[in-house]
Amino acid sequence: MSEPVLSIRGLERTYVTAAGSLNVLKGVDLDIQPGEIVGLIGPSGSGKSSLLHAAGLLEHPDGGRITIQGVDCTDLNEAARTRVRLATIGFVYQFHHLLPEFTALDNVALPRMIAGEPRKAALARAAVLLEGLGLKARGDHQPAQLSGGEQQRVAVARALANSPRLLLADEPTGNLDPTTSTQVFDSLYALARQEGVAALVATHNLALASHMDRVFALKDGRLEPWTGE
Repeated sequence: MSEPVLSIRGLERTYVTAAGSLNVLKGVDLDIQPGEIVGLIGPSGSGKSSLLHAAGLLEHPDGGRITIQGVDCTDLNEAARTRVRLATIGFVYQFHHLLPEFTALDNVALPRMIAGEPRKAALARAAVLLEGLGLKARGDHQPAQLSGGEQQRVAVARALANSPRLLLADEPTGNLDPTTSTQVFDSLYALARQEGVAALVATHNLALASHMDRVFALKDGRLEPWTGE
């Protein structure tokens, strides 16, 4: 078996609230291999977002280690964490967060331009991704001219623009109706497979979770294999 893209060991996260300390992650272990799509389920407040934020180097855990592409990222300074995020990680959220004044094509190209790629090459990569998501004819449309499902597919393309090795998706279809949710997930799944990305997808949608390679339930701060029940 190849080296995991993401390896988490003993991850702990505690928040201090008015009611006292809240331990949402209690020694989480997880490995995700290249090209593997892993689901994460659990009720609101169970710690799914905390796990994704830690894995994406957006928050510092209170304990444990996070290794991405063989590099221990746990104790990196903020500048180094930012470099890892830009080069290695793509994010998809429940809300698309597209820039309203830009076209779909420009929204997808932006991460590559921020990374220093010339505009022409960045737009070419964006066009390939949008075509792969069935949005070839919508590239010159602004977000307000797109449906909710189309906007979210643009967000998926943007997350994959820099050819990340790890995709982290936090309820990527949670704001969509069931039919559109399935369409967006199918697009995400197919493109992630095509790109060979390791993906961790948090979702409440058990029907979608059943199509992933592995699914874990976050219960009482720990991961348990989900049996589909």
